Amino acid sequence: MRRIGRRGLIGLGAGAAAAMGLAACGSQQGGTKPGGSGKGAAGSTGPSVPVRPLGDGSTADTGAQPNQPDKPAPLEPGRTPPQFVVFSWDGAGEVGNGLFPRFLDLAKNHGAHMTFFLSGLYVLPESKKRMYLPPNNQPGASDIGYLTDDHIRATLKNVRRAWLEGHEIGTHFNGHFCSGFGTVGNWTPKQWRSEIEQAKSFVKEWRTNTGFKDLPPLPFDYDKELVGGRTPCLLGQENLLPTARELGWRYDASSPGGRQRWPEKKQGLWDLPLQLIPFPGHRFEVLSMDYNILANQSINSTQAPAHNYPGWRKQATDAYIAGFDRAYRTNRAPFFIGNHFEQWNGGIYMDAVEEAFKHIAREKEKGADIRLVSFRQFTDWLDAQRPEVVHKLQSLDVGQQPTGGWKEFLAATGTGA
Repeated sequence: MRRIGRRGLIGLGAGAAAAMGLAACGSQQGGTKPGGSGKGAAGSTGPSVPVRPLGDGSTADTGAQPNQPDKPAPLEPGRTPPQFVVFSWDGAGEVGNGLFPRFLDLAKNHGAHMTFFLSGLYVLPESKKRMYLPPNNQPGASDIGYLTDDHIRATLKNVRRAWLEGHEIGTHFNGHFCSGFGTVGNWTPKQWRSEIEQAKSFVKEWRTNTGFKDLPPLPFDYDKELVGGRTPCLLGQENLLPTARELGWRYDASSPGGRQRWPEKKQGLWDLPLQLIPFPGHRFEVLSMDYNILANQSINSTQAPAHNYPGWRKQATDAYIAGFDRAYRTNRAPFFIGNHFEQWNGGIYMDAVEEAFKHIAREKEKGADIRLVSFRQFTDWLDAQRPEVVHKLQSLDVGQQPTGGWKEFLAATGTGA
């Protein structure tokens, strides 16, 4: 386990509970319309749009993604920046615990969007594992488990639903190697390209690899859909970025220990890190991810004594809320939260994420300009802003109020009244 910041910990794995005993990783705008623009993609209701099967029919081009926010525009004169919040999920496999649909339902109930970083191996049967050629590892090797056929089916069903409901499908790559010679931290840009191409191929060819003939295609072109990811254990970003830039990616969410500030670009991509947030009862801060909170509470154990759970659940919830409140009431830096579909320590981290989500959603529903979005949607907003405005926002430190209030602070950029 590597330590960063003030005991903000980088986790060691990601993925399904069935994979292994200890696996972890390292408002939307009010303009979203019920049903969304582009309705009619495969499997949805409404006017039909042409469906163009791709490859072996595992994926299909169904047109514009439905349920998207209005096209972002530059900040209007005198306006306070929105408070963006991104909930993201590493692995994004459904293994029968109902967590994937649970959080899809939660997002739908509150008009929110999220990012799901899909692990390519979660749609590759174990019987075909030797198709996977991980850099610096044996064919078929993986530090997360392959899913059963039933769980692959469930994962495909929920990924499909997620995209149709407006969520982003990114990548968490494949085998999740975090230690030893084969760790992703040692991979070259060329090896990252191989890993990415394999992750995409598993998604684009699941029908051939699984033999499933009774499931509809994933309703997107993954070559176009994939614009960002998060590396296993937050390792290897420096060598990933040159390849990601060549592939046309727009952001990377792999930096560890980011502070709650407006993001900057690194090697041409937006660097959207997990962030250090207040950790109630402690002077140090913790990374904004379920596993890193767990590691500070139960020393990496995922099945600690149950009498600890109520206090830890509240501490985790309060940490997320404290991170949100600090940004919302000061510099309005976007708030990024990372999660796994896991029942660690009795499922308390899933409960904490849901409670924090509901707290933020209630503030939004009171009329606050809070946008629960995907990383891609947030990147769209950033790219629509004037460079001088973004630069001004980047000048604010953690917990720093804009001098003279937002109207005066942004006046020098030409966006103030």
